[in-house]
Amino acid sequence: MWTRTAGAGEQRVLPDGCTDLIWSDTGPAGELLVAGPDTHAHLASAPPGSHYVGLRFAPGAGPAVLGVPAHELRNLRVPLAALWPEAQVRRVRERLAEAGGGGRGFAGRVLEEAALGRLRDAEPPDPALGAVVAGLMGGASVSEVAATVGLGERQLHRRSLAAFGYGPKTLARVLRLNRALTLARGGVPYAEVALVAGYADQAHLAREVRALAGLPLSRLLA
Repeated sequence: MWTRTAGAGEQRVLPDGCTDLIWSDTGPAGELLVAGPDTHAHLASAPPGSHYVGLRFAPGAGPAVLGVPAHELRNLRVPLAALWPEAQVRRVRERLAEAGGGGRGFAGRVLEEAALGRLRDAEPPDPALGAVVAGLMGGASVSEVAATVGLGERQLHRRSLAAFGYGPKTLARVLRLNRALTLARGGVPYAEVALVAGYADQAHLAREVRALAGLPLSRLLA
């Protein structure tokens, strides 16, 4: 669960392979939104002081809660009412309206309860997903990951689209970017970041950061 209060200007939301269920207090009755998996930076803006509460689902976990394949939400922000039955959304809104002085912690619990209710009725998760993410995070190639989970590369691509919103090559790029940013934020020199995160060289790191995040690495960190 995460919370945010909007400041002035736009916020740059970086791709991370995740999907989010979000409540905000914008508008007369607030908003319930779903953020799909991004392939590039998303620039979000809201009136300063607006409050947000979200549940972030790890790569592959969102479709079971949201009820649609992840690729249908790629690079999108959609109302929850477009995905869930009207009665379910109404119950969530009613519970949120009860929050009163309970604040954002209460709103987060409401979202958690709704997500857990959906999970109880969902199909069991694809057992290959965890191994796919772990393999790609570890730097394995797509063919190596496919062999590890016992799938052909085309089968892996189809399952990845449904689970993650994009194919395994794009997921690998996104996961590698987030690993690189974690290292760089920790003060690791850029050349070492490139080596440890699995880039060919520092120039490759720079190109990928600009392509996925929309800014040079130095400006992004600043």
